Amino acid sequence: MIKLLALDLDGTTLNSTGQVPDANREAIRAAEDTGVLVTIATGRRFRDAQPVGIDLGLNAPLITHNGGLLKFAESEETVHCSLLSTDTSLEVVRVGKAFGGDALVSTDPHVLGTLLYDRISDDNIPLKKYLRWSESLHGVEIGRSGVAHVELLEDILPASEVVHISFSGNCGSMRELETTLKDEFGNNITLLATIYPELDFTLLDILPPDASKGHGVARLAELNSLTAKNVMCIGDNFNDLEMLEYAGTAVVMGNADAKLREVPDFYTTLTNDESGVAAAIERFILN
Repeated sequence: MIKLLALDLDGTTLNSTGQVPDANREAIRAAEDTGVLVTIATGRRFRDAQPVGIDLGLNAPLITHNGGLLKFAESEETVHCSLLSTDTSLEVVRVGKAFGGDALVSTDPHVLGTLLYDRISDDNIPLKKYLRWSESLHGVEIGRSGVAHVELLEDILPASEVVHISFSGNCGSMRELETTLKDEFGNNITLLATIYPELDFTLLDILPPDASKGHGVARLAELNSLTAKNVMCIGDNFNDLEMLEYAGTAVVMGNADAKLREVPDFYTTLTNDESGVAAAIERFILN
């Protein structure tokens, strides 16, 4: 019996305009009413996932930073946090910069979180869009308070608690950086790629070795004395793969990459613009 439901956010629970469809909202509430714990498992930092968690009134801590931080939306109580070491953080930033990448460093996990950066390349349109999106999500004043431009990251990191580091760019350059990071760090980090080929955009997330959406979901299940067979996960991208492989019931969106939709053990639901989350909840939980 399913007792824990973990939902990816962007491209899954949210439609293509960034809204939660009414059908998804109603299905999530119905699942909670049957006693199911419902959480978001997202690559977003906690600050950017919290508004959705509060809006939906979720009854479980949010799994944010791709599993690096578990935290309740309402109370802001931290349940679990994984951190990158200072040495690893400094080396990751060095390697990324050598590839021309602009590093975003997520810190301050025990409060709302702060995003540090020291440069934005002129051609890094996605990063500029993200910073504008953060302002629109929280309001300009609050959005800017959660993002800090520093003179040099290397000077700030030794005194920071780093949850994760991300780089973004076109698919080709990020593929090269991904290969280099794998070669240099191996199992000392978790490296996750979120790829949007149609936009020629890839987001690389670098986390501690014990952090991933799979780790986060498994940790939350264990805290509630549940096993994988009690867990259902829904996602749409490759950073969801580990939690999908862990779950007893794994669902991928109709808008997911074909490679995910072709995995035999994964059930494919409708797209995020067709309230695919609601359809999956109806099929596997409410029925």
